[in-house]
Amino acid sequence: MNAAILRRALAAALGGLAALAAQAQVGMSAWHVQARQVTLIYPTQAESRLQSFGPFTIDVAINAAPLEGRQRLIVISHGTGGSAIADHALAAALARAGFVVAQPQHEGDNWQDTRQAGPESFRRRPQEVIEVIDALARDPKWSARIDFSKVGVHGMSAGGVTGISLAGGQWRMLNLVRHCQAQSKTDESFCFQGAKDGAARAERQAQYDRARYVPEFFLPAEVKTVHGGRTPSKESAEVRPDPRIASITLAVPLATIFSAESLARIRVPVGVVSAQRDEVLVPRFHSDHLLAHCKACTRLADLPGAGHFDVLRPWPESIAREVAALQVRGGAPVPGFDGRLREAAHAKIVAFHRQHLQP
Repeated sequence: MNAAILRRALAAALGGLAALAAQAQVGMSAWHVQARQVTLIYPTQAESRLQSFGPFTIDVAINAAPLEGRQRLIVISHGTGGSAIADHALAAALARAGFVVAQPQHEGDNWQDTRQAGPESFRRRPQEVIEVIDALARDPKWSARIDFSKVGVHGMSAGGVTGISLAGGQWRMLNLVRHCQAQSKTDESFCFQGAKDGAARAERQAQYDRARYVPEFFLPAEVKTVHGGRTPSKESAEVRPDPRIASITLAVPLATIFSAESLARIRVPVGVVSAQRDEVLVPRFHSDHLLAHCKACTRLADLPGAGHFDVLRPWPESIAREVAALQVRGGAPVPGFDGRLREAAHAKIVAFHRQHLQP
């Protein structure tokens, strides 16, 4: 990109965020859907202050009253082993733009518990988002503050499975197996997620190999079962599990498991942020696969010099080291990445949701 064009784009994006910041502070409240923890981020007139959450520091007004009036809702689905705090910079930018943001902690796949990370969580995540929307719509306080006629969703990494499923994309375990039979070396961080040591990696590879020559007819039903969006029928062409969802954004999404046919059926607008040096979810298998088949999808940004976790902020060095140690490849922040590009991408995400959700 031409340096002058880049400077103008950054100036416009950062100037827009500065104007939004002058309009509202950022409130933060803990909320629950049954036993599931949900972090709510929203515009408020209360004064914010720096708050520490372990190694994270964010600028929020804890338990502040939300602004009067009705705002649109955006639900953020975090990545594997993720948390609400790591996505806070984006959530705060959305709140300053006038959105209420709900960040559910996904069951069995969060910073405290990753025992169900992977396909088991992938199957559940879209319904968890819908349950959060439904619960807010029933809540006396929040139902008076949110217009539920159009709802947005954002997903990062494994949260991409959430977002694509809610857009109508469909996936099978068989798609994952076939992909990793062919690309286990080139997309190894995805194919061997959670299997870093030699024995675990060999067992995972053996699982892929055992299915290599087995006709699909003879494979177990759970491997062939379709998950995610609805299958269109004579009665309805609607593929979204929840028609209230009208705008979706994704950052470095996990996408290779979705069938090309189902991606082509997506009609809800989807904005995608990719990272050119992402080795955790290699873009040509994930973001590019999505963009090649989904005609309703638009690339909002392709971050030069960015790795997978460079899309997150705050991202303390101690957390970055811990997370990188869990990855097969590519988990560390890329030295020299210009964080202003991330802020510009966040501004584009905000603008995308404003375009499709706000009157």
